[in-house]
Amino acid sequence: MTIHLYLSLIPEALVASHLPPDEYGAYLSLGPKKRSHGQAIFFKLSDAYARQKLDAFPGIAELRDGRVRRSAYLGIHNVLAQTPIEAIESLHLTTNDGHVLTLLPGEYKPDPGPRYHLYQEFCPVTPRVASTLEPKEFGAAITDTTQSVSLPVLAYAELILERLGDDPEASGVDNLPYRSIEHLRDCLRELRAKQTKSTKLVVRYLEQDVLFRTILGGFYVAGQGGAFRFFPMPAREELETTHYAWWRSALRSTGI
Repeated sequence: MTIHLYLSLIPEALVASHLPPDEYGAYLSLGPKKRSHGQAIFFKLSDAYARQKLDAFPGIAELRDGRVRRSAYLGIHNVLAQTPIEAIESLHLTTNDGHVLTLLPGEYKPDPGPRYHLYQEFCPVTPRVASTLEPKEFGAAITDTTQSVSLPVLAYAELILERLGDDPEASGVDNLPYRSIEHLRDCLRELRAKQTKSTKLVVRYLEQDVLFRTILGGFYVAGQGGAFRFFPMPAREELETTHYAWWRSALRSTGI
C-alpha cells in the first residue's frame, strides 16, 4: 500500500496515511464514525519526499505491516518550516461534511489589483492582516530576515475586500462576512494615513472556520530566500459546475 505524507495546516502536523487525499480529507472532517464535523486544510507532499522522510521514521515498520493506517503522526511542531516548498505537491480544502477540493500549483502573475489587501495566515501563525502589499510581496516581507521580526515560512490566503480594497470609506459592503467591518475600516484607514506602514493586524488569531467563498485568488506559501508557491482557486463558474458538490457544501458554512 502507498503511504502518503500530508502536512496539515490547522493544526500544524506532519502525518502519514494510507488514505488518498479525498478519503483522508473526509476522515479528518468527519472522523472514522462520521459523527464529528470540522474543516481541514492540508498539503500532500511529493512521493519522492515522502519516501525520503519515511525511511528515517522509527515507526515505519508498523506502517508497512499490511494494516491500513488512517493517520500516523510524524511531527506536530515546526513541520512547515522543515519542509522544502518544492516538496509541496497539492493543497486540499475540506468542508465540514467531508467534501474535498484539490488545488495544484499554478503560475503566479502579480495583479495591480486593489490598493489594500486582506490576508489570513494559516501556518505557523494565524493572524488576519491588512496590507498594502500584493500577495508575493507580502510573503517576502513576512519572511525577510533583515526585519526585526520574521518567519522562516508562511502559508496564507488573500480574502475579499470588495470596494474596501480601494476605499476604506466605501459603502455597500454589508455582504462582507467579517465580524467587525468598522474595525476593518479603521485598520485600512491607518494604512492610508501612514504611508510608511505596509501591514496592520486585524485579528490576532483564526477564531472559527474559514469561509472558502471569501478566498480571493488562492493560497500561497512563501519562504526565506524568495521561495514561493501559489495554489490558485478555480473561477466561480468552475466551482459552480465542475466542483458543484464541494462549492454547495462550502457555502453552507457560517464560518468567520
